[in-house]
Amino acid sequence: MTLEHDERPWGSYTVLQDEPTFKVKRIEVLPGKRLSYQKHNKRAEHWFVVQGEGLVTLDGVDVKVPANTAIDIPLGSAHRIANPGAELLVFIEVQHGTYFGEDDIVRIEDDFGRS
Repeated sequence: MTLEHDERPWGSYTVLQDEPTFKVKRIEVLPGKRLSYQKHNKRAEHWFVVQGEGLVTLDGVDVKVPANTAIDIPLGSAHRIANPGAELLVFIEVQHGTYFGEDDIVRIEDDFGRS
């Protein structure tokens, strides 16, 4: 079985499981990088940090999410995760909803000029 893997300017992700009702990804965020501030119209997410410490912005509020803790991203909420630390940030993302394509990303702000 070949897992879908993609390199991004902030790190990378690997799809661990892709089913009709959910998708599971392993996401790595490089030190000092962050994902785009975004929202989704068709899915919610659950993030469980397994290594490092994430700084999650959820609807404008910053929340520290250390290893072995989780945060829920409700459907339609603006969100991003940053890696303010010196080590690699790794988290497991469980998407649940009606659609899981990358085209369900509505970018609000992006460090890498993506719209």
